[in-house]
Amino acid sequence: MTASNPMSAINIPFDIEHIRADFPVLNREVRPGLPLVYLDSTASSQKPEAVIEAMNGFYRCCNANIHRGVHTLAEEATAAYEGARARVARFINAPSARQVIFTRNATEAINLVAYAWGRANLSAGDVVILTEMEHHANLVPWHILATEKNIRLEFIPVNEAGLLDLDEYRRLLTLGPKLVSFTHMSNVLGTITPAEEIIRQAKAVGAVTLVDGAQSVPHFAVNVQSLGCDFLAFSSHKMCGPTGIGVLYGGKEILEAMPPFMGGGDMIKSVHLRSFTPNALPYKFEAGTPAIAEAVGLGAAVDYLSRIGMDAIAAHEQAMIAYALERLEEVPGVKVYGPSAQHKGGVAAFSLAGVHPHDIAQILDEGGVAVRAGHHCAQPLHEKLGIPATARASFYLYNTPAEVDKLIEGLYRVKKVFS
Repeated sequence: MTASNPMSAINIPFDIEHIRADFPVLNREVRPGLPLVYLDSTASSQKPEAVIEAMNGFYRCCNANIHRGVHTLAEEATAAYEGARARVARFINAPSARQVIFTRNATEAINLVAYAWGRANLSAGDVVILTEMEHHANLVPWHILATEKNIRLEFIPVNEAGLLDLDEYRRLLTLGPKLVSFTHMSNVLGTITPAEEIIRQAKAVGAVTLVDGAQSVPHFAVNVQSLGCDFLAFSSHKMCGPTGIGVLYGGKEILEAMPPFMGGGDMIKSVHLRSFTPNALPYKFEAGTPAIAEAVGLGAAVDYLSRIGMDAIAAHEQAMIAYALERLEEVPGVKVYGPSAQHKGGVAAFSLAGVHPHDIAQILDEGGVAVRAGHHCAQPLHEKLGIPATARASFYLYNTPAEVDKLIEGLYRVKKVFS
């Protein structure tokens, strides 16, 4: 049940123990004698010391509101906040930091597009193309808009291999969609979608494109200029950064044409009793006091990931998921959902015959192994698969082959309990 030499089972492109030492939580025991095996990074990643200290340092030395003050602390806080924006812009190769808008998370970023761009540009009968593997964050905002404006939602199917049916996508494009919005990587199947090709074909029929990068930006290099997307949404907390902050990247012209998302302070150039003039980008979409310390933390996370190298992180996760799929196949009764390793990121959603996913997760937790159980905010995809829920193990730069072996040992314990 345990690989004889798991650390030699895959090629790790960096010093994994050095990486693990950067994450304080990985040193804890969830129960006496049971070290934490954290396999839930798709939900939220752990945070390195560099991020924790960057945020602590901000609160200790230069906490103040931004953009409004001329005193030293205010200027230092503003420089730290805008410096983080510049780091994020470089990380995704945005042409300008002005095209990087800070939101609360990827969900709010997608809602910003739906409410600000969608309300202004979509009307009754217009077609929006999504996919069957979308997270609820890229479904519900469009459902709300469909109810409000009577737009038409169409979906690219997922085939039996866990990949998008691109032939059907090409047929849907003949409907003349106004928007194509899709996940770059499924949080359930792990499927990495052919984003550049999807975007190229959408542009050929004049559609605007939105990429949900919540699962891609943390795990492999994403270049918005190469992608050619109009919008990209992602969250800090999945990429070693803090909760409470996310990013919307947008094309300059489309962002400038959009009305503000929320009203209040800092998003205005001038206000009168009967009118207002919105601020320039990106501030037009950042109403009120923002998550300043969180932006500092995100900037530190981007620096941390960049030092390691996104290509190295992607190579490590590719090796980890290949090893995990190989070991999961050994366990009788386990069914893994999604494509083969070469088409997916570090996500393994699975079921075990005769055992509810929540029971799997609970028994694994008793052995110190943290996985997710449920529909993972992707109920339509689970309906497509014909199951109410799955258990999900997900991997990041700090996971090891030995932790995969702990997962497999735990699954044999689950089988023993339910035998």
